[in-house]
Amino acid sequence: MERSTYKRIVLKLSGEALAGDQGFGIDPEMIQSIAEQVKELHELDVEIAIIVGGGNIWRGMAGSAKGMDRATADYMGMLATVMNSLALQDSLENIDVQTRVQTSIEMRQVAEPYIRRKAIRHLEKKRVVIFAGGTGNPYFSTDTTAALRAAEIEADVILMAKNNVDGVYDADPSVDENAKKYETLTYLDILKDGLAVMDSTASSLCMDNNIPLIVFSIAEKGNIKRVVKGEEIGTTIRGQS
Repeated sequence: MERSTYKRIVLKLSGEALAGDQGFGIDPEMIQSIAEQVKELHELDVEIAIIVGGGNIWRGMAGSAKGMDRATADYMGMLATVMNSLALQDSLENIDVQTRVQTSIEMRQVAEPYIRRKAIRHLEKKRVVIFAGGTGNPYFSTDTTAALRAAEIEADVILMAKNNVDGVYDADPSVDENAKKYETLTYLDILKDGLAVMDSTASSLCMDNNIPLIVFSIAEKGNIKRVVKGEEIGTTIRGQS
């Protein structure tokens, strides 16, 4: 019988992961593939929380760089994450996985407001919970949301699924063919060396709360299940070596 290494996980998906090869918007085939992989975890009796970025629809930093008010641009990004979360919820429920979306910005007609105790109760009842709307505050990324929610719900690990890289490298592997992939790192390594894994706020939060992070590729179908079962793929980051 297949078993999971983790009881409760936070799965962090970039918005670009939902865009697939088209690079923007939502690719129905890609989101269906992700939903099927999440169902595989659900069948392993794993409690699953998901956080989706919004970069396939809108990037707050990009809007700010072109003169838009930063807070306004970030709020637009939060709304993009809600759109992605609803799309993923629909795909999951189409394959009989009970799912709840909770938003940091209240919009009761489409999702529940984020309530920590209610989220934990959903997880205990084996419902997938998708946290949308970021932290509800501008100037914070969805990476920070992942770290914050993982600490709040006492998750065992954060799984960071990437669509264009299979771990953490010392240089951009798409540019430098000699880029070295790390098997393990500490959060201090990330902060000290400025590695582009997650922003410094998220890294510090994970480090302070001793939450491990695994960075891996979602491009190969079945990788999420492999990580949850304990296979050593991608890069594992911990609070201390």
